Amino acid sequence: QVQLVESGGGLVQPGGSLRLSCAASGSIFSIHAMGWYRQAPGKQRELVATITDGGTTNYADSVKGRFAISPLNAKNMVYLQMSSLKPEDTAVYYCNAVSLTVTSWGQGTQVTVSS
Repeated sequence: QVQLVESGGGLVQPGGSLRLSCAASGSIFSIHAMGWYRQAPGKQRELVATITDGGTTNYADSVKGRFAISPLNAKNMVYLQMSSLKPEDTAVYYCNAVSLTVTSWGQGTQVTVSS
């Protein structure tokens, strides 16, 4: 089992930046991919960015060029650097870890982009 804890969310003005962190513990040796998802009020959870232990990344079109997910160096931390934030980026952001037998989720961290 893998436990995930996100941090780094908060209130930021449009055009600003934030870095989200996700700390993984437990059976981290089994992780082969991690990612970030988000859920805005009244909307379904959507993919933001994912990365495999081989370094393959996948980004939502809406965040390409603005967000960057960190490599899985030790599989115990993954970061999401968010720049040029827009009000539509406001959501709860969730960390995700995929292993052979289970997908784990964190509790989420709120990101609010507003002036």
